[in-house]
Amino acid sequence: MSSRTSIDKVSIQGLLVAVGIVFGDIGTSPLYTISAVVRGKALTETLVLGTLSCIIWTLTLQTTIKYVIITLRADNNGEGGIFSLYALVRRFSGKWLMVPAIIGGAFLLADGLITPPISVSSAIEGLLIYYPKLDTVPIVIGILIALFVSQQFGTQQLGRLFGPIMLVWFTFIGAIGLYALLSEPGVLKAINPLYGLRFLRDYPGGFWLLGGIFLCTTGAEALYSDMGHCGRGNIRASWVYVKITLLLSYAGQTAYLMQHLGEQMNESGAFYSTVPGSLTVFSIIIATLATIIASQALISGAFTLVGEAMRLNFWPRQRVAYPSDERGQLYVPFVNWGLMVGCILIVLHFRESKNMEAAFGLAVTLTMLMSTLLISSYLRVKRVNTILIVLVTAMFLIVEITFLIANLVKFEEGGWISVTLGLLLMAMMVFWYQGESLTSSLTRYDTLPGNLPALKELSNDNAIPKYATHLVYLTSAESYDKIENETLFSILNRAPKRADIYWFIHVCVEDDPYVMRYKVDTLAPEDAYFVTFYLGFRVEPRLNLLFRQVVQDMVADKEVTIDAKYRSLNIHRIGGDFRFVLFRKFLSFDNELTIKQQLIMTGYLLLKRIALPTKEAYGLDTSNVVTEAVPLVIRTPKRLPMHRVQSSLKHPLNQQ
Repeated sequence: MSSRTSIDKVSIQGLLVAVGIVFGDIGTSPLYTISAVVRGKALTETLVLGTLSCIIWTLTLQTTIKYVIITLRADNNGEGGIFSLYALVRRFSGKWLMVPAIIGGAFLLADGLITPPISVSSAIEGLLIYYPKLDTVPIVIGILIALFVSQQFGTQQLGRLFGPIMLVWFTFIGAIGLYALLSEPGVLKAINPLYGLRFLRDYPGGFWLLGGIFLCTTGAEALYSDMGHCGRGNIRASWVYVKITLLLSYAGQTAYLMQHLGEQMNESGAFYSTVPGSLTVFSIIIATLATIIASQALISGAFTLVGEAMRLNFWPRQRVAYPSDERGQLYVPFVNWGLMVGCILIVLHFRESKNMEAAFGLAVTLTMLMSTLLISSYLRVKRVNTILIVLVTAMFLIVEITFLIANLVKFEEGGWISVTLGLLLMAMMVFWYQGESLTSSLTRYDTLPGNLPALKELSNDNAIPKYATHLVYLTSAESYDKIENETLFSILNRAPKRADIYWFIHVCVEDDPYVMRYKVDTLAPEDAYFVTFYLGFRVEPRLNLLFRQVVQDMVADKEVTIDAKYRSLNIHRIGGDFRFVLFRKFLSFDNELTIKQQLIMTGYLLLKRIALPTKEAYGLDTSNVVTEAVPLVIRTPKRLPMHRVQSSLKHPLNQQ
């Protein structure tokens, strides 16, 4: 079955996975969205119906049309997400797309700092119905700590429960919403967008309340990011049911509020106010489980996002673990513990979900804006009618810029936290990418074929002690016809390294997320080989494992002999040793940098401190790795105004 057919296939299991993984964030929005808009205000028909109308059309325009219908078409061999989209279109549309990709990815990560606290807090605060003076902060923090600690063990087993639990959640909120709606079915007239327009026009400060309404669609970006887990067909099919239950929940809350015009919403919030008393305990339990699942999906998405950023050279290399055999599931300790600390600080700072609402939404608005720019490029690549592209792009830009402006009012109330974090993450990506690009641009190459005679002579020079049977160098050279000067210097000049066979390995990151291919160029049989790995940007480059398989294949095909050439070992057919030589570049003192270069290198070298060493990033056996320091000279200083003075010594002393 082709990947195209597979991604569009719909199955019961796929639908259940989609419900459990994809819609967690957007599915728990009814807990706080309407409350965020109407809290502290006297309820009026304009406010209540206008809010529902805006929610209906936000879910329709942003979530359904932009993401479910249009954006899901932009799959990168079945994978979604802002970095997958960037990898899909970058080779057609130029390097400028790196800007929206980095901005979007950074602010999507920043949004992940707010989602778990506000979701879990909103659910746990249902207990205030029974215990009005209960301090929910310790409970929320306890749940978050347990959630983050469990990440290292994987979620493969528990993940099987996510779908059924979320199915119960959506069915529950839909049923409760329908029950409340029956008492005031007239609220359905809010499907008319005029109610939303009147709300924005006539209600005092109505425009700025769009920041609260935007919370209903904050999980839309995650919907696209999780396409690889369950497929486009399953997401689209399950969205029909999910959207119906969401609209019923919002309509039910609106019906309740319509019965209390002139009053203010009570402290329990619009959602719990619609739940019958006999079901309150159940609603708190299922809401808590749903918010935990929503948080889990976001955390997993953060791991995937950072993993992609590392492979695209946007992020310092970090330790990555694979707690299960499930494709695409990974665990990044640095990100996990960083998110945990950040989430705990958010809870301690805001304490209640109503205070967190101000910090929520601003960052993800920027992500959506950036994804619109990338989608526009994708549509151009697909040769969609230019007029249609302009109309679609303009529509979404207008909607998202409107939401962005409305969300700016949240900046002083807490939005500055997610924006500041997003800017810091963006700066990290920029400094790392620019630093890597700058160091790469300074790499000087020499011809590899032209130096083969010297390598062969060194290999056969018995006067030089043998350094290793097989000597392996990682290289940034993309083809066998050249090699870095520093590599040749290491082999031939810096304590010449004699070996039986020299291997040069290059890793090429492919836009296809999971591709794994390799090519071997035989430079000189039994003397030198150039191996190129073509790995997708979601494939971890575990070179120890990959290279071993290549050598095994070559031995099986009788392309190379790996037995040691020592007579005493060879008669017993004992294999030779493999030794990797890596380079650690440091900034030389012999530099005169511009202000821009100083700024880039300062940030880059700071990030190097938290980055994994190359040997760990590539999964190499540290017992077989040698690391050599190489000075990095970006800009050589000008010749100093120094002059030689005449010596008073007339003749060398040994001639006197």
